[in-house]
Amino acid sequence: MGVEERRQQLIGVALDLFSRRSPDEVSIDEIASAAGISRPLVYHYFPGKLSLYEAALKRAAEDLAGRFVEPHDGPLGPRLLRVMHRFFDFVDEHGPGFSALMRGGPAVPAGGARLISSASATNALIDTVRQAAYDQILSHLRVEDPPARLELVVRSWISLAESTALIWLDGRRIPRAELEAQLVHDFAALAAVSAAYDPEMTALLRRILKDEPVEGPFSDLAARLISLAS
Repeated sequence: MGVEERRQQLIGVALDLFSRRSPDEVSIDEIASAAGISRPLVYHYFPGKLSLYEAALKRAAEDLAGRFVEPHDGPLGPRLLRVMHRFFDFVDEHGPGFSALMRGGPAVPAGGARLISSASATNALIDTVRQAAYDQILSHLRVEDPPARLELVVRSWISLAESTALIWLDGRRIPRAELEAQLVHDFAALAAVSAAYDPEMTALLRRILKDEPVEGPFSDLAARLISLAS
C-alpha cells in the first residue's frame, strides 16, 4: 500500500476496535494484528497509540457531523426524526468511541503536556461536530442570523441529544426508537417554551407548524400533551 492508503487502513481498523471497546483497552499489537501488519510498521505510520486514536476520532467526528446533513424537502419534524435515526445509528455502531469523544478523549498514559494537547484536540473535534449540527439545524429553519433565544434552543437541544445518547449507552434501558422520537419532541417543546417569551420565536414556531402533517412527530407531541391535560 501507499503511505496514505496504509494510514487510512490503520485509522479504519483502529476506529473499528475503539468502537467496540474502550480505547484504553485496545493495544497497538491488536491494531497491528487486525491490520495484518507488524507492530513496528504501525509505529512507522503513527508515533503511538494516542496519535492513531486522535486520527480515528477525527474520522469519527467527520462521520458524526455528516449524520446531521439532510435534504431540505418536506416538513421539519420528519426531517429531524431522520437525523436522529442516523445519529443513533452512529451511537449504536461506535458506542465506546462515541463516549470517549464526548467525554474528552481516552485514558492513555502519556506525558502531561501531551495529554493536555490530546484533550484540547478532542475538544476541538467535539466543537466542530456541535457547530456542524447547529449550522444544519439553522439551515433547516431557514434562519441565517438567529436571535439569541433561537440559538439557545438549538444549542441546548444538541447538548440534550448528546447527553441522552450517553445515558442510553449505559444499559440501553429505553427503546431507541422512542428516544429518537422523544428528542424530536424535545426540540418542539424547547421552541414552544421559548416562543412563550418571545414574539420572534412565536412567528418562527407558527411557520414551522403550519407545514407539519397530521401524522408527523410534532402533531404526535400535541396529541400526547392534550391527552395529559384531559
